[in-house]
Amino acid sequence: MSDEKIIDTGTNELLCTVRDRVAIITLNRPEARNALSDHLTPALRTMIRTCGEDPNVGVLLITGAGTAFCAGGDVKGMGANRSAAKQAMSFDDKVADLQERQRLLTGALVSVRKPTIAALPGAAAGAGLAIAMACDIRIAAESAFVTTGYLRVGLSGDYGIAWLLTRLVGTSRARELMFTGEKVDAKRAESIGLVNRVVPDAKLRDEAYALAKSIAEGPTIALRYMKDNLDEALAFDFATARDHEAVRLIRTAATADHREAVQAFVEKRKPVFKGN
Repeated sequence: MSDEKIIDTGTNELLCTVRDRVAIITLNRPEARNALSDHLTPALRTMIRTCGEDPNVGVLLITGAGTAFCAGGDVKGMGANRSAAKQAMSFDDKVADLQERQRLLTGALVSVRKPTIAALPGAAAGAGLAIAMACDIRIAAESAFVTTGYLRVGLSGDYGIAWLLTRLVGTSRARELMFTGEKVDAKRAESIGLVNRVVPDAKLRDEAYALAKSIAEGPTIALRYMKDNLDEALAFDFATARDHEAVRLIRTAATADHREAVQAFVEKRKPVFKGN
């Protein structure tokens, strides 16, 4: 049995364990469908940064306790329960505050140079959907569903949801999902490219962990450069992206992991990567 390291997140609303180079980050407010809160959200931001920088972590796996992934913002907290300090802030200060919180959450998640996986046991709504989409891969339980959700609370969207959604499903689908706020079940979410895989509810955690573990066993430097290449595919023209790929390929060709992979191929065995 592999060693499991429990990471102190500073709150019981977020759990984190590291096993087989997989950091399993669990949103743990099942009674509130893992809605973001003043305790959970800062802890999640910290864990994304901490695990993203930890050389002993190869993959981040984010999931939710109970029967939801993340219901997004806490709607009750948007009304009379809103803190007096927040209400007293100027418009510009509110904008700057939200921009900073976004940068440190979905911004940081997109910036992690390791593969990231979201495992959806149930609903991913609003900012919760943005968090799932900021991950590289999404696996959903059959009973899961996603919704942009902002329409129903009279808001326009945050945490980069429009950008992320447009790149995953295209502009026409993104507009439909934002303008209607409809619930999209797991099967349809897979068919439109919003999630990568749908698995039986009872198998979600095992399947997601197995995928994360298999990727975490891979060559760290090559995986990091793959993410750079894939990100640049959305931002640069073909010639520029292709030229940058060449630079990274030559760099990985000089790594010990590449030499190990070639040796393992010759010897017809599974390579053992060391991350260098």
